[in-house]
Amino acid sequence: MKRLIVIAGPTAVGKTAYAIQLARQLGTEIISCDSRQFYSELNIGVARPTSDELAAVKHHFIACRSVTEPYNVYDYEHDAMQLLERMFEFHDDVVAVGGSGLYIDALCQGINYMPDPTPELRAELSGRIANGELPQLLDELKQQDPEYYAVVDKSNPIRIQRALEVIRTSGQPYSKMINKELPKRPFEIVKIALNRDRDVLRDRIYRRVDMMIKDGLVDEVESLLPYRNINTLNTVGYKEIFSYLDGKSTLDEAVTSIKNHTWQYAKKQLTWLKRYDNIQWIEATDSTH
Repeated sequence: MKRLIVIAGPTAVGKTAYAIQLARQLGTEIISCDSRQFYSELNIGVARPTSDELAAVKHHFIACRSVTEPYNVYDYEHDAMQLLERMFEFHDDVVAVGGSGLYIDALCQGINYMPDPTPELRAELSGRIANGELPQLLDELKQQDPEYYAVVDKSNPIRIQRALEVIRTSGQPYSKMINKELPKRPFEIVKIALNRDRDVLRDRIYRRVDMMIKDGLVDEVESLLPYRNINTLNTVGYKEIFSYLDGKSTLDEAVTSIKNHTWQYAKKQLTWLKRYDNIQWIEATDSTH
């Protein structure tokens, strides 16, 4: 059976180098599951693989779209599955690598399609929540989807809003949408998670951020000022520099915020990966590169 080998782990742990080494050994190619590396305008701040790394092994889903083009996890699943079908015609193994848990899940097990609401609907529901109308929205949810109402965290307005967005847009109960059975993948999946000693990982993150600043992150973010309201750029490494460019912080304060937020993100990535019971953990060292 064909095999997809997924290399996951927190940011800065060494996934790219490990994946390239493995792909070269297997004579195959790499699919990126990093949702921030899709965009051609984002380079330094997303730690895109270097030109030498990209030349060592053919990569897919790297700098393949513009931040001005809407692209979501459903689009990614569709495109990635079509690509995998073609790649498995020539390779027994394909390597996937990335730290975006939702995109790894979409690749490995699929994801139920949830229609996006219109901006007007989203604004309406957000406005009602801001005006203290959560109880009324809960009443609507109870009437439209009692099954989901029975289990949802009723103090979490984001989940209430998302459920109502889907219900109103699709005309279907949210519980029915999220409980659809997903088709099984026609290939074997092997998941490997890299990790490092906590202090070592944090030091690698901090040093990477310092290198990003040295390599020109501020100039990269400044070039993106015309697009700053696009949600893709509301992300670690960019939003902090936007704040600096707005005069709301010093550069040192922005750098410290990037380090702290990246470390927090790395811990969330580890928490996500620990949900899997079919994953092989490897303690990464410099020799694993």
